[in-house]
Amino acid sequence: VANTKRCLMSGNLLAKKESESSSSQFVAGSLEEDGAIPTPTAFKHERRPTNFDKKVLVWAGRFKKEEDIPKYITSEVLDAARNTVRIKVCYIMIALTLLGCLAMVITGKEAAKKDHTLLRVNEEKKAKWRAEAEKDQEAAAVKAQ
Repeated sequence: VANTKRCLMSGNLLAKKESESSSSQFVAGSLEEDGAIPTPTAFKHERRPTNFDKKVLVWAGRFKKEEDIPKYITSEVLDAARNTVRIKVCYIMIALTLLGCLAMVITGKEAAKKDHTLLRVNEEKKAKWRAEAEKDQEAAAVKAQ
């Protein structure tokens, strides 16, 4: 009759059968097949992804749908997905910055053609302020008399 020792290593259940002749034999089986341990436990480098992590994994192209993501994933898989998403976001920011610069150049050239420059706007604003200041001084002089 054999004595069985079980140990849990990297998601597989290893059963070590020791026979009376002191020879040992290893048998590998999955957790679902063996009824001894009903639920798998998280290992040292595995973690349960959050909803945001699931969105990152899908957007990075690691999985097609959120339903395809397993219950536990390794930190390396999540880090790789985050790096991929980080690079995509940087590319998007670069593209938006270039589009913004191009839009500013185009609007600046159109404004220059219409002679609607900052210098002209500032001169008009200062002339308006001077006219208001003169009206206020005249009104104060009329009240003083």
